[in-house]
Formats: sequence, structure tokens, C-alpha cells
Amino acid sequence: MKIIPLSEGTFTVDKSKHFVPFTVHADKLRDRPAGSLLVEIQPFVVITSKDILLFDTGLGFEKDGVLQIHRNLMDNGINPSEVTKVLLTHLHKDHSGGIQSGTDKLSFINALYYIQKKELTFAFEKGLPSFVIEELEPLKDSDRVVLLDGNGMIDGYISYELTGAHSPHHQVFWVNENRQTIFFGGDETPQLQQMKHRFVAKYDFNGKKAMELRRKWWESGRKEKWTILFYHDVKNPVFQF
Repeated sequence: MKIIPLSEGTFTVDKSKHFVPFTVHADKLRDRPAGSLLVEIQPFVVITSKDILLFDTGLGFEKDGVLQIHRNLMDNGINPSEVTKVLLTHLHKDHSGGIQSGTDKLSFINALYYIQKKELTFAFEKGLPSFVIEELEPLKDSDRVVLLDGNGMIDGYISYELTGAHSPHHQVFWVNENRQTIFFGGDETPQLQQMKHRFVAKYDFNGKKAMELRRKWWESGRKEKWTILFYHDVKNPVFQF
């Protein structure tokens, strides 16, 4: 399997939930509001023998009138229409902004979108600041959206698990092919350093559960030689045991 990180850049985010661009070699974190977190925004493409998989869809920002995630795909030789599955951990705006193309249509026209049914309902109930309802509208009543309920398997080689630690209906994915396992934990495994230290994060719905899940996945990954994808890691997008 081939993994391609699709970085949209480095940002700081504070309790306002606004993502402010950050230049690593020029800006200083101490100049940002107290409590600001430094994060990368980084969807991933995984190319398998069956699919072109996209894990989460970024912020939905545009570059020269083109969705940034579309531009990043094309820069890597992939037409957005070639994406076959979009696997969504949850619908917070930094993970779901690229769902809509700006024309009230799903931005990956030939893909199936996989999301927990209760996550979609929850997003429309809660709205701002974490969820941008207008960007999620195309997910409603579309025959290209697969609403999941709990844990299961997709096409015999993609496993998903409803974990509910970062947000109430967050899910994670494993892709297993040719004795290789790729794991994507979204915001429950956002950065490499968080896998190595036990701590409870205030931004998680259930911080204690998220901490224990990270510990469990780190040990399982070490034993089973997983490749782990880190959506918010500035320096380490991909880690291979």
C-alpha cells in the first residue's frame, strides 16, 4: 500500500476553534492566545489494490479557486474523481471541510463516504463552533453516503470501530492488505508524542478513555508492526514500527 500525506499547513487553534496559519520558522507560539495548540492539518491518501482511500478531508480552504485538498491530490498525480472511498473519523470542521466542493455537492464525485450515523445527527444538532453545517449538507440524503452503526468491516479489508473518546461518535480505521496494517485514529491519535505519554487532554470528550486507547493501540501497533498515520503531527505524519 502507498501512503501520501496531504498537508494543508501548520496552524494554531485555541478555545475559539479558529485555525490560524502558523509559519514554523517565523512565528512564535507564545505570541498566540494562551492555550493555543500547534497542529498540522493533514488528510491522507492510501492507495491499495482495490481503492484510492481518503482519510478525512481537511479544512476546505481554497488555493487559486481550487479546493486545497483537490490541488494536493493533483500535485501527487491523483485526480479527485479517482478517489473511491472517503473514510471520516468525525465531522469537526478541520476534518470535514473538504466534503463540499463549493457547489453544494460532494467534492469527490465517484467516492462513497463512510461516517457514523450518530455522528452526522450529532453534528447537525450541535453546529458551530465545532461543526459547519453548510459544509455538511451534501452528506444528507445522498446515495453516496454510507451511514455506519458501531463496529464493522468494509469490503473485507477495512475495519472500523466506534470509539467515542475525542467526540461522542468518533471512529477509527484499520486497513489490512498484503500483511501490512495501516491505522488511522483521527483525533484520538493526533500526534506521535501523545502515544508515548499518559495524559488526559481537556479537548477530548472522554480524555481518560482517549488516553487508555492510545496506550492500547501503541502496544498493539508495536506487537503487530502497524503503520500509524498522525493527522495533526507537524513533524511525523507517518510512523512505522
